[in-house]
Amino acid sequence: MTKPQNVLTTPHPKTLIVGIQARYNHTKNIEAYYDEFRNLLKTNEIKHDIEHFLKLREIHPKTFITLGKIEDIRKICKEHHIEEVYISEPLTTFQTKHLEDYFNCNVFDRTDLILEIFQKAAYTAEGKKQVEIAALEHAKTRLAGKGIFLSQQQGGIGVRGGSGETLKEREIRHINLLIKGLKKQLGQIQKTRDTQRKKRLSANIPHICLIGYTNAGKSTILNALTKADVLAEDKLFATLDTTTRELFINAKKKGILSDTVGFIQYLPHKLVEAFKSTLSELKYADLLLEVIDASDPDWIAHIEVVREILDDLEIDKPIVYVFNKIDKLDEEEQEKLETLAAKHQPHIMVSAQSKTELTPLINFLAEWEPKKNNPSV
Repeated sequence: MTKPQNVLTTPHPKTLIVGIQARYNHTKNIEAYYDEFRNLLKTNEIKHDIEHFLKLREIHPKTFITLGKIEDIRKICKEHHIEEVYISEPLTTFQTKHLEDYFNCNVFDRTDLILEIFQKAAYTAEGKKQVEIAALEHAKTRLAGKGIFLSQQQGGIGVRGGSGETLKEREIRHINLLIKGLKKQLGQIQKTRDTQRKKRLSANIPHICLIGYTNAGKSTILNALTKADVLAEDKLFATLDTTTRELFINAKKKGILSDTVGFIQYLPHKLVEAFKSTLSELKYADLLLEVIDASDPDWIAHIEVVREILDDLEIDKPIVYVFNKIDKLDEEEQEKLETLAAKHQPHIMVSAQSKTELTPLINFLAEWEPKKNNPSV
């Protein structure tokens, strides 16, 4: 039978994923961390053939992975004709380059995965520019690992930058110009945001922000409370762009409610920097609703991740912990959750899949009144 035309029949590259439990990783549930790594791949629509997991007691400065364990991975790559290797941890440019030499295939790290997801998920002009800045900053560091070929001089009369400028220097200068242009455009968007904020603050309109780990259910809660239509999928980073809607509780306007980008362990610093202009909005919030996936076995670590990022952004605001997805827990698990959640006050137990089970949050918001202590713009 004739194969249909214009149909992709080539299989995906033979792919190995390497999950690493490094010394700096203090998660109490390494399997949950590995599942998160798998979900990063799934969100990126990357299919893998083989999994390999290992524990590192030390980090090798040249290769990240110690030489004995590198040899184990090299044998797997050779035996199974591996073409691509995905590492669960962030690597330096030189570590990636050395691993590619050892494995004789392409190597991608955690930063590569998250950046690609962000590039696919950004929809607004602001979101796209923020991600593009982060991607360019990442590309700039990758130039350092391209070897001697990028260090060759580009001479000649009339070449901007002067004779003797290396190709790498020219590429970095070009990237810096692109970043400068994007930051200028982002600054214009920020001015519009500042103007809107001034109007809101002068009108004393309370502002509530949903924050939390990625895929905790923030967008689902926003949709349920405001009848918005924000994309809410069961995958990491389904929402990148901040969405703000008017919030009415019992037919009374309580203020505005904003959804924000989800956080994740070891979120690349370049992305935190790129999204600071958006996340700075949290400094002007009257209340933060931290949404937590109560069905995730690593939810305690997720709260710690959010706290670390808020500290990095120097944000100190009233927080209410909203434990979501309790419908996925049995009676015994719910009792255990109540005991552990007692350390996080105030807290609310909900399921965003049901309007009835969102009642505790709705009742809280109905009674809540903001404190007038926002910083001036």
